[in-house]
Amino acid sequence: MWVLVFFDLPTETKTDRKRYAKFRKDMLSDGFQMFQFSIYMRHCSSKENADVHILRVKKSLPDKGHVGIICITDKQFGMMEIFRGQDIVPAEAPPQQLELF
Repeated sequence: MWVLVFFDLPTETKTDRKRYAKFRKDMLSDGFQMFQFSIYMRHCSSKENADVHILRVKKSLPDKGHVGIICITDKQFGMMEIFRGQDIVPAEAPPQQLELF
């Protein structure tokens, strides 16, 4: 399962830019990676694991701006068509999961 966070935060004042940077840094430190400038994503092994990371994003929400969070399955993510210019780029494969017995 993939967690995608979409956001549009103000950057007009120095305080706004600090809040933007902190929100972005918090997501990066929680294992999210940039998909596009205002879209970050993270692979999670289960819905329960996704809920943990969603809660962390919610705890770091800034006072202003718009933030959206969505979960999609690996299959849905794999059906996404991604283009760079007119060239199609394959979707990123989910990371390998370690199993401990």
